[in-house]
Amino acid sequence: MLLVVGGAAYAYWGSSGNGTGSGTTGTSADVILSPGTPTAQLRPGGRANVVLDISNPNTSSVDIASLVLDTAQGAGGYGVDASHSGCAPASLDFTTQTNGGAGWTVPARAGAVNGTLAVSLTDALFMQLNAANACQGAQFTIYLKAGP
Repeated sequence: MLLVVGGAAYAYWGSSGNGTGSGTTGTSADVILSPGTPTAQLRPGGRANVVLDISNPNTSSVDIASLVLDTAQGAGGYGVDASHSGCAPASLDFTTQTNGGAGWTVPARAGAVNGTLAVSLTDALFMQLNAANACQGAQFTIYLKAGP
């Protein structure tokens, strides 16, 4: 006797539903700029480089397009050491910096250590010809912020 058995199986699961979903992105913290300092003594009609450090507390790198004077700090963005109180910061001019249009990329935080970038701004600070004699030997602070 011959017994032949055959068959096929087919299964399909389908479902439908509805609902809502949401997602969030992480928040980013502002980068921290140290006050800038000139690398040389200024004289009337002279220029100086300005150096500063930028610290990034974020877990991803941050791009900065420009560095501009932060006029909300100091006296219009400038500070003068206490022994030169007769030196008016108004005799200083800071040129907005863009790193030749490339801006700067500040590295991300690694573990518990913020990413840092040392920046030198070539000829960024100028002392006007009419600066007071009281500015001789003064130490200046330049307050900067990230610009657009």
